[in-house]
Amino acid sequence: MKPGLIFDLDGTLIDSLPGIAASLNRALERCGHPIHTVADVRRFIGNGSYELARRATPEGAADEDILAVECAFKDDYALTWPDGTMPYDGIPECLDRLAATGHRMAILSNKPHPFTVEIVQRVFPGVSFDLVLGQRADTPRKPHPDAALQIARHWDMAPELCRFIGDSTVDLDTARAAGIPAIMVGWGYHDAVALLEAGAGAVVEKVTDLDTAIAGD
Repeated sequence: MKPGLIFDLDGTLIDSLPGIAASLNRALERCGHPIHTVADVRRFIGNGSYELARRATPEGAADEDILAVECAFKDDYALTWPDGTMPYDGIPECLDRLAATGHRMAILSNKPHPFTVEIVQRVFPGVSFDLVLGQRADTPRKPHPDAALQIARHWDMAPELCRFIGDSTVDLDTARAAGIPAIMVGWGYHDAVALLEAGAGAVVEKVTDLDTAIAGD
């Protein structure tokens, strides 16, 4: 049996950093807060829209201020995300190969669920994912294992027969908590050194090597 593949989205399949940074900075300006460089925003990504807003607002900001930035970001991002979102080179072809060789595939993101579904449908229109799950109110976000285990149950697969492919320590922790072997990639938003220090056995540095890593894992 081919392993079921659970993919993170941002930093793993798509480069969404330019769009997120531009939208977040417009939200911050609208709420009267300083803006950030793209390099700063890169460090804020990975734990959902509220954490993105919290990390971007000045230290000690009240919760209502953070929520205002989050709301402004969501409103802006819903309209502007296509301007700064694209698949990494080689990813569409890699997904096609994996599907053709019998792998079942799903996406699990901490991006709000409506954005996750819309982006996947528009960026990967020809790819058949069994499930596409973003951050939802009724399910804890990564690194909690519930959503990853939900995908494994949907496939009727034991967690150890799945693989979790991601670019961040959040993804690594999610895989560990769910008992799913992790394959970490180095082209996303977290440095390979940080992933290795966090216990990743290896980091795949090129998209062209991902098929081999999955086959040989």
